[in-house]
Amino acid sequence: MRHILALCFSIVVFSVAAQVTLSESNLAILKINTAGKEIVDEPKINATLQIIDNGAAIINKVNDQPTGYDGHIGIEFRGSTSQWFPKKPYGFETTDSSGDGIDVSLLGMPKEEDWTLNATYNDKSLMRDGMAYILAGSIMAYAPRVRYCELVVNDQYQGVYLLIEKIKRGKNRVNIAKMDKDDIAGNDLTGGYILKIDKTSGSSNSGWNSPYRPYPNASQRTFFQIDYPRESNLAPQQFEYIKNYVTAVENSINATNYTDPINGYRKYIDINTLIDFIIVNELTKNPDAYRLSTYFYKERDDNGGMLKFGPVWDFNLGLGNVDYCTQGNPEGLVINEFNNVCPDDNWVIHYWWKKFMDDKEFYKSLKWRWAQLRKKELSDRVVFGKMDSLSNLLSQAQVRNFQQWPILGTYVWPNYYVGNTYQQEVDYLGNWMKNRMSWLDKEWGIPSATNEAAHSGISLKLVNPASDNVILDIEDFDSSIHELSLYDMMGRYIPIQADIVGTSQVTIDISGLKKGMYVLKVCEANIDRCSSAKLIKN
Repeated sequence: MRHILALCFSIVVFSVAAQVTLSESNLAILKINTAGKEIVDEPKINATLQIIDNGAAIINKVNDQPTGYDGHIGIEFRGSTSQWFPKKPYGFETTDSSGDGIDVSLLGMPKEEDWTLNATYNDKSLMRDGMAYILAGSIMAYAPRVRYCELVVNDQYQGVYLLIEKIKRGKNRVNIAKMDKDDIAGNDLTGGYILKIDKTSGSSNSGWNSPYRPYPNASQRTFFQIDYPRESNLAPQQFEYIKNYVTAVENSINATNYTDPINGYRKYIDINTLIDFIIVNELTKNPDAYRLSTYFYKERDDNGGMLKFGPVWDFNLGLGNVDYCTQGNPEGLVINEFNNVCPDDNWVIHYWWKKFMDDKEFYKSLKWRWAQLRKKELSDRVVFGKMDSLSNLLSQAQVRNFQQWPILGTYVWPNYYVGNTYQQEVDYLGNWMKNRMSWLDKEWGIPSATNEAAHSGISLKLVNPASDNVILDIEDFDSSIHELSLYDMMGRYIPIQADIVGTSQVTIDISGLKKGMYVLKVCEANIDRCSSAKLIKN
């Protein structure tokens, strides 16, 4: 990997063009002034930020009065590999004149103080991260919000950037309970925590090595980092609690009865968030997924206490933009293949993920979720509509970006495809997405139109509300090809006892359920199609 990165550096050093002068843009313009101070990787330096954002229908001119923000920031370089490139990514904090953080709304996003500016240098479509976060935000409880802009630093044009919300705890970000250093007992000790699996360069996070190897005889160890609370605010009791909790989760995943709905890993993990996390990372075929930039968090016990996966992060090498390990072709599952093709990488996929996919009930739920999302949120119409909107949005600004950074037609690590024009890069991305979704449709069992017509309906009928027992009528019932499962409204699997009555009915015992709404799901095991019905327990 070091040799590849060194090659990348030698290529990009000679790709810087004469300075472009920005006069106006259809995108918001961000102007940063450091008063002569040099921006470094750490610590942040004091600077000012002006945002010119006159609204979507009005062209922004670089000499307009700031309308979005006009104030102080602390700014530094951010990222790891991305700092090899001449177009630098930044992290910044909005502050008052004394340097204390203040929450502000930038470009219409909710108020906060921590932000990132993604350079999108080796993604010549400029759209991969933006697309991924927008699509993830349509299906997950939270994904970082994004806005495109053009950046000027100390009167020097820097190109097109993506302003992204930094992952952190907060009501408008990862909405878990705030922890103080004296929250060391009882319910207060149980959350919330944000954890991640990632590189440790530039990080001061506390953490520990997993007691389990990523795969048998692996030389690597998986390191869990505590992203929140930060190390300076983390009490020893909090460190021990979350370490012991995650170890209990690991023990449950490694146990022989790990698929048990009561005593297995479902006892700890919110399955819905896990499924959506996998779907977003596999849709984008993200080579860093599960082993880097992998966030998960634990809620406080009085809010469910579950371990949830997300937010998703970092997709510049996804969507067909990587020429190593899993490669940029639109076939294959990263979750299954990475360790096979890159077993000697410094960061490999932990054993959790194979165990999840080996759980037939879990994998069936994942396929069912994919099929539902393909009808609306991840349909071709929605996905390509968003892509067209972004390419139209960037059509003018990309010209200036590639005048400043003339890398079109040039390999920049780790491009799988090199187009000679911006339109070729966009077309490649669109074709890749089309082929990727088609491949996942086949892999995850969405029937063809002919097959769907032949099996178009498991007809389910029941009477709501119900008390102790519910009778479910299933058209053409055959117990050998149908499987029944029950979920609460949080998507958690609930074991049920069912008895076949005659040739078309099933009686289900719901006497042990709490009052509320549930979802009954019936699947035809041989073709992996499912139907669902709402159940109300009174």
